[in-house]
Amino acid sequence: MDQIKTFVSVASNGSFQEAAKWLHVTQSTVSARIQKLESTLRTTLFVRNRSGAQLTANGRQFLRHAKTLMLTLDQARYDIGLPDRFTGSIRIGARIALWEELLPKWLGQMRTEIPDYSFHCDIGFEEDLMRRLKEGTLDIGLMYTPHHGQGLNIVHLFDETLALYTTELDKPWPDDNYVYVDWGPDFYARHNNSYPDLERPAQVVNIGWLAVQLIMANRGSCFLPTRMANPLVKSKKLFPIIGSLEFKLPAYLVYRQTIDKAVLSKLLTSLSNFTNKIGCGF
Repeated sequence: MDQIKTFVSVASNGSFQEAAKWLHVTQSTVSARIQKLESTLRTTLFVRNRSGAQLTANGRQFLRHAKTLMLTLDQARYDIGLPDRFTGSIRIGARIALWEELLPKWLGQMRTEIPDYSFHCDIGFEEDLMRRLKEGTLDIGLMYTPHHGQGLNIVHLFDETLALYTTELDKPWPDDNYVYVDWGPDFYARHNNSYPDLERPAQVVNIGWLAVQLIMANRGSCFLPTRMANPLVKSKKLFPIIGSLEFKLPAYLVYRQTIDKAVLSKLLTSLSNFTNKIGCGF
């Protein structure tokens, strides 16, 4: 594992010298570890030159496996290090918009229903969440645009309603401070079809949370899930633009088929109850 960590560090820094600094070892130690790893794999992983160290084709291919091995080791250490009162753990990853309001309450309920399980929670985008699900370093992913993979099941949770909100009702829309949120390819297509004459906004973000921060700080408008916007509307920090279009955004749960069936049943039942409470059950 020292050799693999050293390999990833050299690949990330593009230099044996910089990798040595990050790992707090000598450059000769870094060189020795890489030589041993290359000998074990029977291939050259780096091309050394004056500008540093560049990955070979085999090196680039091995980098993906090396990162997976490091994630697996970290997860193994986490699982083995669980206190005796826990019989297992669940690793959950989700888009930040789905953590907003919904998932923390669901997780609190799950801790009550299966107190002998621990939970490891992350925020991520679809590409990263799906990669980790396929690698086995994530058990459950909640997202908007999943894709199928071997050993994975997909469950439609509910449909978000994306509506247009603003900080200033007295300004006509679209305004100069309109923030376009990338809610995925389906939203992009429908947004373009609905507003064919709209110029590309000056501000584009990839998460709703960031759009909220921008318009709250500088004023403006953006499309947000009504579930996410409702608390801000109640506090009169945001206002719905009356008569504006609304878009549906499906939310999905993706899980590995290796999850304990009894635990999975409790997870899905509990999550169903919470989505019903917010008016969008599955």
